[in-house]
Amino acid sequence: MSALAVSVFAVLALIGAPLAFAIGLGAVAALYMGGFDLVVLPQRMMFAVNSFPLMAIPLFMLAGELMVKAGIVDRLVSFANSLVGRVPGGVAHVTIVAGMVFASVSGAAVASASALGSTLVPALRKTYPDGYSSAVIASAANLGPVIPPSNAMIVYALMAGSSVSVGGMFMAGIVPGIILALGFMALATLIAKRRGYALSGTPFSVRNALTETRRAGLILMMPVIVVGGIVGGIFTATEGAAIAVVYALVVGLFVTRRLRVADLPGCLFRAAVMAAMVGALIAFASVVTFVFTLDLVPMRLSSWIRDLTSDPMTFILLVMAMLLVVGMLIESNAAYIMLVPLFAPMAISYGIDPLFFGFLFMYNLVVGMMTPPVGVLLFVMSGITRVPMAQLTREVAPFVALQFGVLALCVAFPPLVLWLPSLFGF
Repeated sequence: MSALAVSVFAVLALIGAPLAFAIGLGAVAALYMGGFDLVVLPQRMMFAVNSFPLMAIPLFMLAGELMVKAGIVDRLVSFANSLVGRVPGGVAHVTIVAGMVFASVSGAAVASASALGSTLVPALRKTYPDGYSSAVIASAANLGPVIPPSNAMIVYALMAGSSVSVGGMFMAGIVPGIILALGFMALATLIAKRRGYALSGTPFSVRNALTETRRAGLILMMPVIVVGGIVGGIFTATEGAAIAVVYALVVGLFVTRRLRVADLPGCLFRAAVMAAMVGALIAFASVVTFVFTLDLVPMRLSSWIRDLTSDPMTFILLVMAMLLVVGMLIESNAAYIMLVPLFAPMAISYGIDPLFFGFLFMYNLVVGMMTPPVGVLLFVMSGITRVPMAQLTREVAPFVALQFGVLALCVAFPPLVLWLPSLFGF
């Protein structure tokens, strides 16, 4: 049954069918072949999405939509510009810093790409070629799943069960996320100097920096309150996401005053569409996971890998190499749902810290969002900026290489991932 499910999914995905339906039809074929009553399909789907923690994803998406409409991104850009605008690669630095702050609220790369793209593309194009401008925005947006709160971390924690917590995953992403952002900025400086891009942006002044910091103060406090409350155990991730929505509403309606009541239906609709895409993937993929369990795939896979190696580090490298390929071919949410239940228990059996393995697993698939042929961020940015995919792929290559460099650094030095969570008792 498992082979049939995977084969149907692969064929449909290759001919361009939506991944959720490709997975679903693969599950239907496997259940039919196994002689199961197809009533199992809706039962398993409902069981998968009937989850209180999962509600955090649409709520964080809604918070991101409200932030865009409220003009919060514009204030973040002005804040970043006051700090790093007048340096080599300054507009790219502004984009990365703005992406870093926006990531700490939205939790999603696609939402960050849409927000930053609509705001910063004109400014970037005044200084940089179209392809490089799009690559910078895609890279900044890819900080979204790494820096908490992160929808990817929520999905991983949900699929991994009690072995990891959402708060622990959030803390694991902070140090690598900062390293990645600083690496992007260093790379942007190097590229700007090598290509001779002109200086742009606002010259630094203490007065301007203080003014913009004051204007962005309430916005900068938002991730502190939301992430701090989740990690501190004051509220759950879902409750924190709801607080983020209320916070964005209050700031948009009464502080920036750019959010109107008439904007709310559109924000709700766009957040619902994005959440439905994730929910459909989770629902259909859960049926495939059920089929894998019936066929004893986890047990057989564990036995096969055990025969290959008994060394934990070799196991990690094997999984990372596999995820490198998977990330290029399969949408990340589908990969989490299908593969985490298989590999997370195996990592524990090897004596690997589940939080360390969870972050590496998640981060590897995040990088896959920028790698062809199924790099979601590449398609989003190509659609926003009309830059040909081949040109965008060339420009984004150094940023992808840097992300894999940070992955290698985390594998080699586990304290980069585990030090901060350990301070908070995770």
